Amino acid sequence: DGYFYQRVAECRFSSKDLQGAELIDSYVFNQAEHVRFNSTVGKYVGYTEHGVYNAEAWNSDAGILAQERGELERFCKQHAAIDYSA
Repeated sequence: DGYFYQRVAECRFSSKDLQGAELIDSYVFNQAEHVRFNSTVGKYVGYTEHGVYNAEAWNSDAGILAQERGELERFCKQHAAIDYSA
């Protein structure tokens, strides 16, 4: 028994030129996604009461939001060449 917490970051690419690259960063608690950052939307979206609370707090913090928005360039696009070479 106990609690299950998981954070899943996923990079999605629709073409090799990386124009359609997208970062999805999901926060899951007990197998239910409660909040997600989507780089296409550009902010956090909550799916549960607790997720909505967290999304509002994180979206109001310019530092947290800027860091998450930068992950598309820093993480996804930097590693895209590795994905495409495999």
